[in-house]
Amino acid sequence: MKKILLFSLLFFIGINYVYASTDTAYSYVLMDEVTGRVLKGKNIDSPKLIASITKIMTCILAIEANKLDDIVVVNESVLSSYGSGIYISVGEEIKLIDLLYGLMLRSGNDAALMIADYVGGDVDNFVVMMNKKAREVGMKNTKFVNPSGLDKNGIGNYSTSYDMALLTRYAMQNDIYREIVKTKSYVAKSNLKTYVWKNKNKLLNYKYITGGKTGFTETARRTLVSTATYDGMNFIVVTLRDSDDWNTHLNLYENAFKNYKNYLVLSKKNYTVLEDKYYDNLYIKNDLYIPLTKSEATSLISHVKLERIRNYDDTLVGHNYIYLRDKKIYDMPVYAKKNKDKVTFWSKIKGLFR
Repeated sequence: MKKILLFSLLFFIGINYVYASTDTAYSYVLMDEVTGRVLKGKNIDSPKLIASITKIMTCILAIEANKLDDIVVVNESVLSSYGSGIYISVGEEIKLIDLLYGLMLRSGNDAALMIADYVGGDVDNFVVMMNKKAREVGMKNTKFVNPSGLDKNGIGNYSTSYDMALLTRYAMQNDIYREIVKTKSYVAKSNLKTYVWKNKNKLLNYKYITGGKTGFTETARRTLVSTATYDGMNFIVVTLRDSDDWNTHLNLYENAFKNYKNYLVLSKKNYTVLEDKYYDNLYIKNDLYIPLTKSEATSLISHVKLERIRNYDDTLVGHNYIYLRDKKIYDMPVYAKKNKDKVTFWSKIKGLFR
């Protein structure tokens, strides 16, 4: 095992800092989507009822089931649905992908039930899948009991703003999910009727917003998840129990846009590990850009840890860890491409005896 420390000092233009009021939110988090780093937050690990932002989990599980073109026949369990809906009928036939648009644009509780029943085999098994996925994503303070987010007598889905940001970060890696949540309107056709759905998320009218999900019940109050992109930076905001959530999200984004700048930390084109003499042609597969403030930019440390592997050719051989003030914020895989023209000492020795 070989460890190499590299230090990078980056210089930036000064930025004027502005901080938004977030007093109306019981809990909120502003997260960098690339690293998962929390940039600002309050009560981020305090569990609360989450209402319909639950449907982010329902949606991504259904996408990953790889059955989007399947026809779902609406069964009688839909009759137990209440609250917001897309108003599908027993016996109606509709594609799973269309149910996902109804789920995320119109927050259809009836759509959630049919998705869970079809993908999971039944709703109870789908809830097991939800909690399993939550553990895989790293959601340590989350428990799902249904696919819609409805609650009764204090019993419902509990999570934290931090956990829901982790889930959103995971979901945003999926192209289909990103397409659904950014859609402002959608036309769906079943065997019975044609639907035209408008997205309830009015934040999509703000030019930097790329998606999200609204939520509300009388007990949970207002919950909201959103994502935004600006100058190459991708951010996530989650608020729980916030009576002024639209403005909280916009204020957090506007201040992030002012206070952070996107900087190239690792370059795919110019990647090199100066102190390594073992490998030929070490490389990384992507550039790494990270949003940083001026003071953070001078506090980055790059630490490369390599494992000596005898036979390598486009092989994962180590990791390039990025630290900010002694806290690891990113793990970049490092690969080695074999130099076929390289003549080693041992190959010369072997050649003498041929």
